[in-house]
Amino acid sequence: MDHLPLFVDLRDRPCLLVGGGEVARRKLELLLRAGARVEIVAPALSEGTRALAEQHELSVHARPFRSDDVAGRWLVIAATNDRDVNAAVYRAAEARQVLVNSVDQPDASSAIFPAIVDREPVLVAVSTGGSSPTLARLVRRWIEARLPARLGTLARFIGERREAAKRALATLPERQRFWQRVIEGPVAEHVYRGDDAGAEAAFEAALTESANEATKGLVALIGAGPGDPELLTLKALRLLHEADVVLYDNLVNRAILDYARRDAELVYVGKRRAFHGVRQEGINALLVQHAKAGRRVVRLKGGDPFIFGRGGEEVEALAGEGIDCVVVPGITAGIGAAGYAGIPLTHRDVSQSVRFVTGHRKDGAINLDWPELARPDQTLVIYMGLPGLEEILSRLVEHGLPPDTPAALVEKATLPEQRVLVGTVSDLSERVQRAGVRGPTTAIVGRVVAYRRA
Repeated sequence: MDHLPLFVDLRDRPCLLVGGGEVARRKLELLLRAGARVEIVAPALSEGTRALAEQHELSVHARPFRSDDVAGRWLVIAATNDRDVNAAVYRAAEARQVLVNSVDQPDASSAIFPAIVDREPVLVAVSTGGSSPTLARLVRRWIEARLPARLGTLARFIGERREAAKRALATLPERQRFWQRVIEGPVAEHVYRGDDAGAEAAFEAALTESANEATKGLVALIGAGPGDPELLTLKALRLLHEADVVLYDNLVNRAILDYARRDAELVYVGKRRAFHGVRQEGINALLVQHAKAGRRVVRLKGGDPFIFGRGGEEVEALAGEGIDCVVVPGITAGIGAAGYAGIPLTHRDVSQSVRFVTGHRKDGAINLDWPELARPDQTLVIYMGLPGLEEILSRLVEHGLPPDTPAALVEKATLPEQRVLVGTVSDLSERVQRAGVRGPTTAIVGRVVAYRRA
């Protein structure tokens, strides 16, 4: 993050605008809308800038900039068409630890003006850090087209009733769920239509209903997919937004956690090789504990919860305690790895079935149905097989799989750093060792690998 997004209260704060042209006028309009006390330094003013200055009775200094002009300011804006002057303003402001924005010069700015969507008091700011103001404006337009025109009215409606909700609903999770019901339900629709009486009646009915509801927790087991955040389902995103607590494992891309509420409690319960983390029994106990406290809990798992994710054990533990549970499927690692590696898992010429197996060792051994897995007319997808890859491939050959059968290993599937190593069952393990693969990995064995689209 190159810049911290920050909303600054400039009401009656002294600010300086250096420049008097049309660019300066646009910045002046923003400062005045924010209630700033603005002084202008410029040898000349455009007609529009002069009109604003006279309308608001601003102090105007008709001369070139001097370094001591920045003293005592909260914010300085350099909006001249002379880059040397803007640079001088930046140096003077930096020397006095005053925030400065040089228009279209991010290298001479400690503050950036974003593109703004204004639904006062709701404000959405979009910034590209100065790299592309045009892109920021386009993103603002996309957002603006999706926000209701009376969104600000809804925000004021909610603000005026926060204390009433606080009196009626004792806990923060209860209030958060209630406000979500307000924002996504009939109350908001009445506000958007300008139906004040209908909005008030719907609000009172929703508040009474929420106050009479017993506090009840909910657990959602969500498949986070193999890594790429864009592979999350819409339902997974919605439940993440609603969660009070998120329990996540080692295979979850940390970028996905950014979709959770900022005030949600994030709990790491992952396991790594040689580091067992929280045992499954402990995870089950945490899910039960948080749900019984009335929280909305998300158990975020890499891939799909029900494919080598122990989701079944967690559902069983929750059912035994009478706790509601929702399962949100995710794209399992085998499908994600194959798709992003360009390998079809089935092909009518060479493979009509797929087998998903785990290569995880138990008690030092890999116990699989080798004769069945060695059949040449199917695709074999191996999860967690990196430590035992050499043994797995050797055993397949021992049980009849031709040594020249194509095989691939996908490291960090669907992520930007994904690597795909292609060989045969006889040499893939050696290729992987030479490449220094660390994981996580998914191996794909079968003639479909030869159809890979790189």
